[in-house]
Amino acid sequence: MKLVSFRVTTSIGTFMRVGAMHGQSFIDVNMAYARWLADQRETQPHRLANAQVPATMLEFLEGGPSTMAAARRAIDYAVMLGPLSQGPAGETIFYQSANVRIAAPLPNPPSLRDFIAFEDHIAATSKKRGQPIPPEWYKAPVYYKGNHRTIIGPDDDLPWPLDTTKLDYELELACVIGCKGKDIAEREAQDYIAGYTIMNDFSARDIQFQEMACRLGPAKGKDFATALGPCLVTQDEIADLSALTMLARVNGEEWSRGRFGTIHWSFSQMIAHVSRGEMIYPGDVFGSGTVGGGCGLEMDRYLKSGDVVELEIQPIGVLRTWVMGRT
Repeated sequence: MKLVSFRVTTSIGTFMRVGAMHGQSFIDVNMAYARWLADQRETQPHRLANAQVPATMLEFLEGGPSTMAAARRAIDYAVMLGPLSQGPAGETIFYQSANVRIAAPLPNPPSLRDFIAFEDHIAATSKKRGQPIPPEWYKAPVYYKGNHRTIIGPDDDLPWPLDTTKLDYELELACVIGCKGKDIAEREAQDYIAGYTIMNDFSARDIQFQEMACRLGPAKGKDFATALGPCLVTQDEIADLSALTMLARVNGEEWSRGRFGTIHWSFSQMIAHVSRGEMIYPGDVFGSGTVGGGCGLEMDRYLKSGDVVELEIQPIGVLRTWVMGRT
């Protein structure tokens, strides 16, 4: 499945819904399941659908494998009924993608951890500081905790942050946790992943390095925004994770190209490490860190007002961000 969060505007307000991509349409998964329940002669299809296949992404992920299985059943049923099918009370099930606005697939993750898992990237950034790769980096996957309340989605604007003169993008893949767990063995960790999305860990490099000189951070240098999107792709949609090509373009010009298979620390190793002695939860986001060559810092090339940044990893899609001018 390719899952999105999209906004629906009604006479009583705007609501976020979980959708499944189907051609040029989005299937409202909650409503499709309500229709399936109604056709099974359930007397309270909406109530049961809201419990089994919640309409918002975090609650959907918290339902775990049973919700994923019910969602697949609902999507297959809606496709069989066709694009004119409706919910139990005549509600819309199929939305044309051109007519709705999608948000970050998970607009409100409970936590955001970003790793530095590509050896080429830490080698390049260490070299800029005139230092070797810290030997501790090879002992365990390290990460920082980002601001999970400043998530932006595809085609969102990024207001110019703080007073930075070195605004940077970072080309990353992220996994989203789908099951609660603690002390997870590496061999079992893959089962805890709900899916993957693209992540742009925007950075104000001058501010980041100033605060990290005090042996803490990053904090303000990154906390202003992290982009996720355009969709959450379940594991069965990606035949070979290591073969994924990662691209970054600025104003249509390719700035970065990498391959996910060059990663040193796998998502399974990250999950095993983080879950040691502490619980992980559905909706937790784990960023891979920047692929080698996947940021302006490595090229001494930074973003400017008016730039359009596109990160592409297929089959997930393109995550586009519009950099707004300084105020």
